[in-house]
Amino acid sequence: MAARIFQRSKNAMQSGRARADDWVLQFESKRPKRPDPLTGWSGGADTSEQVTLSFPTLDTAQLYAERAGIDYHIVPPAERKLRLQSYADNFK
Repeated sequence: MAARIFQRSKNAMQSGRARADDWVLQFESKRPKRPDPLTGWSGGADTSEQVTLSFPTLDTAQLYAERAGIDYHIVPPAERKLRLQSYADNFK
């Protein structure tokens, strides 16, 4: 069983940062997805990729994966880019 550990990104539809500091362990699919002949949507029979576990820190997520015998890789969080500008800069 393989999993990836990553940090949630900020919701683009809201300005708040709720749950953005949580770390998530998400299982990866064992089989490739294939298109459904009726609808054309891609999917598969592997339900383990629907499991998502949240942890407050990276260390707790790693400890859980090691204790459960799960192979994992860590996806580093993207750097936050803070762009400060004034309202007058929109008209330059």
